[in-house]
Amino acid sequence: MQIYDLIQKTRRLTPLTEREIQTLVEGFTRGEVPDYMMSAWLMAVCCQGLTTAETAALTQAMRDSGECLDLSSLGAPTVDKHSTGGIGDKTTIIVAPIVAACGGLVPKMSGRGLGYTGGTIDKFQSIPGFTVDLPHKAFMRILEEIGCCVIAQSGDLTPADKKMYALRNLTATVESIPLICSSIMCKKLALGADCILLDVKYGSGAFMKTSDEAAVLADLMVDVGKQAGRNCRALITDMNAPLGACVGNGLEVEEAIRILRGEVHGRLTELALSLAAQMLVMIGKGDIVECRQIAEDALTSGRALERLEAMITAQGGDASVTEDLSKMPHSPVQLTVRSPENGYITSIQSEEVGLASLGLGAGRTAAHQEIDPGAGVVFSRSVGDEAVKGEPLFTVYGRTEELCETAAKRIMDAITIEETPAEPVKLIYKIVE
Repeated sequence: MQIYDLIQKTRRLTPLTEREIQTLVEGFTRGEVPDYMMSAWLMAVCCQGLTTAETAALTQAMRDSGECLDLSSLGAPTVDKHSTGGIGDKTTIIVAPIVAACGGLVPKMSGRGLGYTGGTIDKFQSIPGFTVDLPHKAFMRILEEIGCCVIAQSGDLTPADKKMYALRNLTATVESIPLICSSIMCKKLALGADCILLDVKYGSGAFMKTSDEAAVLADLMVDVGKQAGRNCRALITDMNAPLGACVGNGLEVEEAIRILRGEVHGRLTELALSLAAQMLVMIGKGDIVECRQIAEDALTSGRALERLEAMITAQGGDASVTEDLSKMPHSPVQLTVRSPENGYITSIQSEEVGLASLGLGAGRTAAHQEIDPGAGVVFSRSVGDEAVKGEPLFTVYGRTEELCETAAKRIMDAITIEETPAEPVKLIYKIVE
């Protein structure tokens, strides 16, 4: 089988067979298919697309390129949650403990941030002592005892995805929907959870800029998950403004803790409860109304916070941060920006906020780049709120005054203040079952 022929078939919209895709992925993973040939095929996919059957075959070939975890010994349904990424999205820190407090098992394998979207692993590692590199036995023990555990992607899981993503990043093929789907779903399938809930973002701070694009990706991922025998569904959610008040690793952990302590309410809390309720439905805890109530009870009673504390301790972290947030990392320089006029905040461009946080050191532009866990921005006002001249709009945190001033200007330029309030934006656009 000639790789040249496979490239040509995809370019001419002739579907590849499952065996052809498997051969391509296996050959690339072993180093037998050179980068330049795989790059040509990825570009053909980016330009011409793949069928659903081809995408499913690609996903499963990438899954089978390495180790797959077996969670069957846990003896209860497991449910994983994945977000396609957004600015200020820290829902895992809230949702996993809620579902665990309700009797669910939430195995979570997450990634580090690259670019302006944050990574869940970076957020958890901002907690002093927290480790995400656990052996399989420890991962299973924590899951069984506490109900949730968050680990980094093992080097033995989906090596094909790691090689392909690095190539996609260099060849401007990241945006292809079939390639996004296969990259996400191969890791979800390799982790081995029975149920997979997907939070597919759209808007200025997401990969998918429109709700229609997000719907195409969500439908495809749900189809691929079901073809692999998993209970899979997706929520399509808005990311046209930062999710919550905080953007930045340690700052987002603090906000999540405040929500679990019952001190903060808003769109982030609403989304977290909606996701938790869906996850509980998927593992058979009741209908959506019952599961929403169960999730709210776990939050308001403090049981979810207790699960987070137990997970932090089990993974080597200092759980006392949930009582004393000053133990979290904080960058030395703070700069508060005040509103220049009266009015209403009608928009905050999420991508610009993400890029400003990246400039502060809260993100990375290369895989092994160090980040500042205490850098980022905290908004005092959000979309829909009234802006009062002279009152704080946001505060930036960084290592130097120059970094903070540059970020503050960029964020201020991303905020629109008008005389009349904007129409409220629907948080959850659609549910794909």
